[in-house]
Amino acid sequence: MSDPTEMLTIGELARRTGVSVRTIRFWSDSGMIAPTGRTAGGFRLYDAGAEARVGLVRTLRELGLDLDTVCRVLERQVTVRDVATAHVRALDAEIRTLRVRRAVLDRVAREGSTTEEMRVMHELARMSADERQGIIDDFVRETFDGVDPDAPGAHIAQAMRTMPAHLPADPTPEQVDAWVELAELVSDEQFRQRTHEMALAGAQGEQQPEGPDPAKVAEHAGRAVGEHIAPGSAAGTEILHRIVGPHLPAAERARLADRLATFTDRRVERYWQLLGVLNGRPPFPSQVPAFEWLIAALRARV
Repeated sequence: MSDPTEMLTIGELARRTGVSVRTIRFWSDSGMIAPTGRTAGGFRLYDAGAEARVGLVRTLRELGLDLDTVCRVLERQVTVRDVATAHVRALDAEIRTLRVRRAVLDRVAREGSTTEEMRVMHELARMSADERQGIIDDFVRETFDGVDPDAPGAHIAQAMRTMPAHLPADPTPEQVDAWVELAELVSDEQFRQRTHEMALAGAQGEQQPEGPDPAKVAEHAGRAVGEHIAPGSAAGTEILHRIVGPHLPAAERARLADRLATFTDRRVERYWQLLGVLNGRPPFPSQVPAFEWLIAALRARV
């Protein structure tokens, strides 16, 4: 056991702790390991407690704490527990960032990418979660610009903002791909204009048509798409009549086709699919091809 009255030179303190003389001198000059006294020749002397102090400083520095934080711990302005808690959060954020970057590089290694795709991936990987959310918020804000918050369909705006706070700790290749595709999609001016048109149409009372029954569209029009049945053919007419009935007037068929077309868009549906991938929701099959077939079949009978 060390003698509490024993005084150590800086060289002796270095040998006992395994920390270099140069480092101890620097810590001493920084005020973290203050000498207890000096020899007649002016050399620093340290008491036995300095050995434990050096060990604490070394541990804190190896954990990545800056000198200012170490000084605050030693001066008991903050506790080691407080500092550890803060650093755990910082390390968690750094680990998430590194895993996202790894996932991005893995995508490049798997598939190769164009210069533009690599630029987008690099930008996304270095963004914070708030910055990535900001991309979506800007898109939704522009989409619903001029739409009364109480208007029909305005509640969709909030659903369109449902980005996850961050990608999962170990994102799947599908989630990385979805992330990149979504960023490119919301940056496309034509897509932004199309979603804005749909939002305005909904706000002006052009509600998405209540009929025909989406289940019937999926069943019958979906089968027509799968079997490559032309909308204007005799077989197409038979399928159409299973969805809307044979006696719908031509003018009503035209109006129904126009209303359906207002709210039918492959890229808008893709937006929802990508959000689902990022949020870990089960995938849903595309309904747009079936509705596109129905619109064409309705117009073929006008």
